[in-house]
Amino acid sequence: MQTPPVDSPPSPPRPRTALRVTWILAACSALLLTLVAVEWSPLFRLDDDIAGTTHRWAVDEPGITHAMRVLTDWVWDTWTMRLLCAVVVLWLWWRRADRRTAVWLGAACLLGSLLQQVLKAAVDRARPVWADPVDSAHYAAFPSGHAMTATFVCGLLVWLLHHYGAGRALRRAGLAVAVVSVAGVGVTRVWLGVHWATDVLGGWLLGALVVVLAVLVHRRARP
Repeated sequence: MQTPPVDSPPSPPRPRTALRVTWILAACSALLLTLVAVEWSPLFRLDDDIAGTTHRWAVDEPGITHAMRVLTDWVWDTWTMRLLCAVVVLWLWWRRADRRTAVWLGAACLLGSLLQQVLKAAVDRARPVWADPVDSAHYAAFPSGHAMTATFVCGLLVWLLHHYGAGRALRRAGLAVAVVSVAGVGVTRVWLGVHWATDVLGGWLLGALVVVLAVLVHRRARP
């Protein structure tokens, strides 16, 4: 039996596995959303404890706090992520043969952003308030827009690397950048005191849900 070459892309997950992951992410997202919406006391106390600790660190370490602001406002900002997505959409459209995938990617990112705004308005959770804030943010807190946007943009772009059969080195580099970006932006939002920890967790879960749903749609449209 012939073995696949070393640099061949991994085989995609089976449909049942993808559906199982989708249901798990949907259930976890719905549970967290419900607990936040009903203001479940144990969860809110945990958020308070984490926020209080990280805010003290942020006040005591102005150098680190400044670096966090640069990262969250420029490197991992939601508009930076949307611009990155737009560049890839334009590149796919320019390739002509990939115009359906370009439309799919643009639609997935647009719908993910709309979902984020709808949930913010529906939950209307207040952000942390400090007597000595180190940063500020507007609109409702849940879910974290930075965390959710970074998750679905990075997740979709990493999947595209696998879909187009990129080399192992490029796939690993893309995955590493994605993991650092998604995890890093979540840390910055909590450190700067503009989000509760569960806002970030909700953003990660919902962003991942957008990715798996989009991938399922892409496979159904172009098996």
